[in-house]
Amino acid sequence: MNAPDRYEKFVVPEGLQKISHEKDTKVPHAATFTIQREDHTIGNIVRMQLHRDNRVNFAGYKVPHPLEYRMLIKVQTNGECEPKVAMQDALQDLQNEFGEIAASFAAETSRFKQMSGEPAHMDYQ
Repeated sequence: MNAPDRYEKFVVPEGLQKISHEKDTKVPHAATFTIQREDHTIGNIVRMQLHRDNRVNFAGYKVPHPLEYRMLIKVQTNGECEPKVAMQDALQDLQNEFGEIAASFAAETSRFKQMSGEPAHMDYQ
């Protein structure tokens, strides 16, 4: 068949970084981040988190082609910080939020199982 192997959508090839960035030479305080093996789900979440940051003037993403398993995120800041710092802060904030969601979910699942009499052991991490 002509289709690429399914694992190619998820496994980052050896020698390729998961995230790389390149400063924009034409737009001040801007950079383009290339994220390998991700799609619109992560792109939209990261873009929205970047929009929450008052230091960010612009954040957008695109997937160049459906058969290219990479995503480009363009970030422009107001000059108070570098785009790389804004991206690192956004990713850290998302990691914290997802950790809180996972802990909340585990607590509620445990509470539900205790109420129903089922064993309460669940590990989602």
